[in-house]
Amino acid sequence: MSSVNKVILVGNVGSDPEVRYLDRGVAIANFNLATTERGYTMQNGTQVPDRTEWHPIVLWRNLAEWAEKYVRKGMKIYVEGKLQTRTWEKEGQVRRKTEIIAEDVQIMYRPDEYRNLGHEDESVAEQQPVSEPEGDSIF
Repeated sequence: MSSVNKVILVGNVGSDPEVRYLDRGVAIANFNLATTERGYTMQNGTQVPDRTEWHPIVLWRNLAEWAEKYVRKGMKIYVEGKLQTRTWEKEGQVRRKTEIIAEDVQIMYRPDEYRNLGHEDESVAEQQPVSEPEGDSIF
């Protein structure tokens, strides 16, 4: 039996994507995505506050270049991808980070200030291909 590593998130972009280019011009974009579970009141009257979780998102190649053009802080987006954990050593301590490696991103809502992003037709951004191309491991 095979296994499944699949993550689907809908949340708000916490900052504009930080895009850099590696050797051979390979683009990588990073940003955080916030998902919030709404608070509630228990039967005994106890208030449970909202709980926001921050997810580090990583995009590669064409998807990273697309995000650089169209994704901005405050937008609500759909992200589909997989979990990946990196481990490294820094100053004698082992560090770990779990990230969502995005394979598909869709803009669901844009605040008014981002509606056109330099395009006459605002639907252009949704029509751009956003799936990550086939490839080997990214690390």
